[in-house]
Amino acid sequence: MYSLRPVIVIWCVFLLGLPPAGAQVFSGGHRNGMSRITEPYRPKALAPLNLANSGRLEDLVRGGSLYLSLQDAIALALENNLDIELQRLGPAIAEASLLRAQAGGLLRGVPPSVTQGPTSGQVTGGAQRGQASGITQSAAQQASSAQSGAGAGTVISQTGTVVPNLDPVLTGFLRWGHFTNPQTNSFVTGNNTLINRNDISNFQFQQGFLTGTTVSLGLANSRLRSNSLRAELNPSNSSSLSLTLTQKLLQGFGRPVNNRLIRIAKNNREVSDLQFKQQVINTVSGVINLYWDLVSFIEDVKVKERTVELNQKLLNDNRKQVEIGTLAPIEVVRAEAELANAQQDLTIAETRVLQQETVLKNALSRTGIASPTIADARIVPTDRITIPETEAVEPFQDLVANALKARPELAQRRIQIDSDKINLAGSRSQLLPQLDAVFAFSNNGLAGSISDLPLPEGSPPRFVPAYFVGGLGTTLGQVFRRNFPDYSAALQLNIPLRNRAAQADMAIDQLNIRQREIQLQQFENQVRVEVQNALIALRQSRATYKAAVQTRIFREQTLDAEQKKYALGASTIFNVILVQRDLALAQSAEVAALSEYGRARVQFDLATGNTLVTHNISIEEAERGQVSRGPSPLPPGQ
Repeated sequence: MYSLRPVIVIWCVFLLGLPPAGAQVFSGGHRNGMSRITEPYRPKALAPLNLANSGRLEDLVRGGSLYLSLQDAIALALENNLDIELQRLGPAIAEASLLRAQAGGLLRGVPPSVTQGPTSGQVTGGAQRGQASGITQSAAQQASSAQSGAGAGTVISQTGTVVPNLDPVLTGFLRWGHFTNPQTNSFVTGNNTLINRNDISNFQFQQGFLTGTTVSLGLANSRLRSNSLRAELNPSNSSSLSLTLTQKLLQGFGRPVNNRLIRIAKNNREVSDLQFKQQVINTVSGVINLYWDLVSFIEDVKVKERTVELNQKLLNDNRKQVEIGTLAPIEVVRAEAELANAQQDLTIAETRVLQQETVLKNALSRTGIASPTIADARIVPTDRITIPETEAVEPFQDLVANALKARPELAQRRIQIDSDKINLAGSRSQLLPQLDAVFAFSNNGLAGSISDLPLPEGSPPRFVPAYFVGGLGTTLGQVFRRNFPDYSAALQLNIPLRNRAAQADMAIDQLNIRQREIQLQQFENQVRVEVQNALIALRQSRATYKAAVQTRIFREQTLDAEQKKYALGASTIFNVILVQRDLALAQSAEVAALSEYGRARVQFDLATGNTLVTHNISIEEAERGQVSRGPSPLPPGQ
């Protein structure tokens, strides 16, 4: 071990001189010297997983009811929705992937693709969310499908030139050995059994660079003690300090080839931000639809309650007329049957409200309805859908231009094409022959003690220059004084004669880029169609609501007239029941039309990319999971 002490000293000095591997400080205080050395070999500390709801949810429960405005629902979704929480991890994963690429490692893909927002169990009518007339699949759904097919969340196999390892690597080899070799001739060694004690300590530092250069610096030490009678130095120490530079001249040359994975990882980092933004848009849009559906379901319950009241009044009137003998008893049975149907419709409407409340609570809470307080609280929406007198809509071309600029799905596809073009540099470089320039420099040293073993008979006396007499220090002194240098330069050429695999990779990568460009054009066309259909749907829903209002007014007037005629004996109970049914249908149609307008408005914002702007949503607050605005005040009388 005495012979290894200088090497161990050099090794320790080198380790202590290493810079810290990162700028992050682990929780628990300042880092000492040892922690700086061991930091690259420990996992990074992560914040604990938080599955508790924000305080806003409990604050909104008042008197056993959850008073909820639309802005409160959006804020709760930003703070508690698990789909958004899942996507918050995406940028961190992308950052780790970037760190891996900066070390020369393969990419591990982008975070998982976004999910569609929450949907109601039942809707009041009209097109399903995410679809419009003439569209079988929305652009958002197409984007999600494309991301799934692009290997999201999976390990991406690298094509093209291999990127060098950009992290420095320090290797060491220590060996203590005892070797016995029988000899067929004693002339060389002076005996028929050669016994060697050979101790080796080798260390090497190697690092690759983005230019295609690899540098290797090595220090090799060997101490040999032998029973050879003819050895002049015994024991002896030999050392060698070598420097090797390898530069790729054709294949793998240049920064554009070797930093392509880093640039793609940076693009993926941007994609993860866009995916988070898209998830926020999807979730918020889904929550808004849930909220307006709940409002419409509650209004539908009120309609069903009024229908029950009308049927109950009709039944009471019929019973009085049967008692005085002015009406046949069968009319009481008819009224009872109609009342039972109305009560059944009311029960269905009430249970639908309960189902919708459960769906909405699950979307606004990290724990769903696990909390008894939240599970038992009835949601009281404090906002109502309002239709402005005039629709403030920009010109169609301006809407399309804004959608093409604001839709995060489009930005993701453009970034993907850019990443494919960056990766094309590796396939193009792979087409070239391999030509490497290798420069090697080494300094050698040898020293030892004059052997004290007896010489064979007839051998000349030992003569060793004083320069070679000494220990490991003498050997290292020769090395660093460069007393025995070696120099070499070499060119290494490797030419594939057919090169079919590289040509195939290049063709596939180019064709994939063309496919993505065509898909981008398809996507842009689909966005234009979505904007057009969303605009049409907004106008249609507005017109449908106005017509439903007029129909409801007409049915109310008709029922009033029919009841007066019935009171005068000019009509029948059957006609009154029919008119009451028509009024109930008209009232339900009005509620459905109002709900459909709200959904059309949400879809319009989705198509034009204005969801965040319309509802004053800060993406920075969404990333933090903390919304600065407080709960909305209760309306007067609630």
